[in-house]
Amino acid sequence: MSQTIVQQDIRKLSLEDLQQFFIGIGEKPFRAKQVYEWLWKKGVLDFEQMTNLSKKQREALVQHFVINGIAIDKVQHSMDGTIKSRFRLHDGHLIESVLIPVPMDNRYTVCVSSQVGCSLTCSFCATGRMKRVRNLDAAEIYDQVTLVNQQNLERYNHPLTNIVYMGMGEPLLAYRPMMQSIEHITSPKGLGMSPRRITVSTAGIAKMIHKLADDEVRFNLALSLHAADDAKRNEIMPINEQNNLAVLMESLKHFYRVTKNRISYEYITFQNFNDSIEDAKKLVKLCRSFPVRVNIIEYNPIGGTTLEKSDEDRIDRFAQHLSKNGVTVTVRRSRGKDIDAACGQLANKE
Repeated sequence: MSQTIVQQDIRKLSLEDLQQFFIGIGEKPFRAKQVYEWLWKKGVLDFEQMTNLSKKQREALVQHFVINGIAIDKVQHSMDGTIKSRFRLHDGHLIESVLIPVPMDNRYTVCVSSQVGCSLTCSFCATGRMKRVRNLDAAEIYDQVTLVNQQNLERYNHPLTNIVYMGMGEPLLAYRPMMQSIEHITSPKGLGMSPRRITVSTAGIAKMIHKLADDEVRFNLALSLHAADDAKRNEIMPINEQNNLAVLMESLKHFYRVTKNRISYEYITFQNFNDSIEDAKKLVKLCRSFPVRVNIIEYNPIGGTTLEKSDEDRIDRFAQHLSKNGVTVTVRRSRGKDIDAACGQLANKE
């Protein structure tokens, strides 16, 4: 009686695991390096495309392994050039990624997701209203980058320049696959992108920020701050109740002391909630402990909340107060609002 072979997801194997597989079927171990290059350098999702392997070797791979790739389910184009893609995972779940092109600055950024849904319940974020189903694995994050890169090449004739982990989910609660995906994206055996072009955004998980520092990461870190005092932050971001600002600032100081990597504060302004000069003064104090850039972001209404977008004159006054007090500040106008692709709007509406 023939034994049934349980197929593994090949992208969960290390290079050494693949070498042992090829030795076990009587093949040369260098074949593993060829397969690894197809998987992680070229982003191939079909064994038949691995043309430097013999038919027999490809058949052995098909017999023993699967490639659990993601597939484009829907693409939406914004009038401002932003492209939102919905991807279907191998188990049927859906996630979204966003391509944000700024050709005049030669900047092409993909915003990737790290979880199906989210366990945090930030009141201004559509994803926070979804339950967290599971973490993405490293390959599913990697696939978002390679597939959106193909879109960018086809549409703008340019490769991606930047990656931000700011899509669906909290990256630091998907720590291991997030880190593994960045390894494949930055490794010479993978896509070879500089870690300085990658930013990981967190709602504020202090112990995991400490872990990032202790792991001596080389990428940039962004804190979704959105309020400069605990009372207001508790109101819109329940995670702050276990990770208050004092604890977060200590973890960020540790991160900067160890890594010297760039830290940003993401700050969505809400009308008459966190956009006063008094709020700006509190934010200035939080910018004194280490070099930090503040990115002020327009609120993109999602319904079902009393929060409203700040008037432009209030945003400008807020930004000017930060600037005149020595804080590096950028006001970011939202992109992709007409296709629900802007900050806080990713939610698989259909």
